[in-house]
Amino acid sequence: MNFIKKNGAGLLLCLVIAVPSWFLGQAVPVVGGPVFAILIGMVLTLVLTKKEPFLPGVNYTSKKILQAAVVFLGFGMNLTEILAKGRQSLPIIISTITTSLVIAFILYKVLKLRTNNAILVGVGSSICGGSAIAATAPVIDANDEEVAQSISVIFLFNVLAALIFPTLGVMLGLSNEGFGLFAGTAINDTSSVTAAAAAWDGIHGSNTLESAAIVKMTRTLAIIPITLALAIYRGRKSKTAGASSFSLKKSFPYFVLFFVLASVVTTVFQLPSEVTAPLKELSKFLIVMAMAAIGLNTNIIKLVRTGGKPIFTGFCCWVGIALVSLGMQHILGVW
Repeated sequence: MNFIKKNGAGLLLCLVIAVPSWFLGQAVPVVGGPVFAILIGMVLTLVLTKKEPFLPGVNYTSKKILQAAVVFLGFGMNLTEILAKGRQSLPIIISTITTSLVIAFILYKVLKLRTNNAILVGVGSSICGGSAIAATAPVIDANDEEVAQSISVIFLFNVLAALIFPTLGVMLGLSNEGFGLFAGTAINDTSSVTAAAAAWDGIHGSNTLESAAIVKMTRTLAIIPITLALAIYRGRKSKTAGASSFSLKKSFPYFVLFFVLASVVTTVFQLPSEVTAPLKELSKFLIVMAMAAIGLNTNIIKLVRTGGKPIFTGFCCWVGIALVSLGMQHILGVW
């Protein structure tokens, strides 16, 4: 009862924003529910005069519900199938992830970006957009404005990729297999990968969507080593800054462990799609709900004023990933 009394109002407000955002995301998948939720939350917070009753529930949603969403995401991942079908794309995936992280690090130094902004844009660009940001943000203690800004940057280049890449693929003479690899490795978010691959299939009458989705899911597995590495890095940095001792136990992102366990359960017990599909949809809805909370905690005016450097970083990561993806395909003879 105390939990409901403390958090109920904020949870309900996030739910009220999440429901229409979810349906808007279904209607316009290239934008997606999380972006709609952030935008609605940011606008609503400008006119919400008495925020205090909502703050505990909003903060709970932006942290704990976000972590729960990542855990449920694991139920949509059969590791055996993903690795069996996606292993040929591993050299390209590793190359594009490395490229994005290196570019983000260089621009962090050159542009004097906030550390968390650089990490979130780099990870979001290289792995799986909003899901990667959702998994990484709690590990590095990113605040809601940093998360909202990173999601906005990723969204911008998702839309551009979904619109541009099918035509670009035709101009470059990519095969169906080549475009599946290109879309799966060079587009940030699953919804935009789906949109681009579906457009390609519409042009060529192919079945590229399935292969692009498998490559994208293989990329998603990188959440595990990246978040663990960041947890260790953050712990060691805290020790250097004067903390008494480094503790992996305290720094360990346990929700990522549960994400792995969910994936293992799905793989070992061969859970049917009738079980995993609803859990996967629940994960997506919880991310939308968490993004509503992040929008409510974000000052849209400040976000716009400080957005130049993160957008430029996202652009450089996006271009770098696309070029490396195409270059690796050429080297491997997939093109």
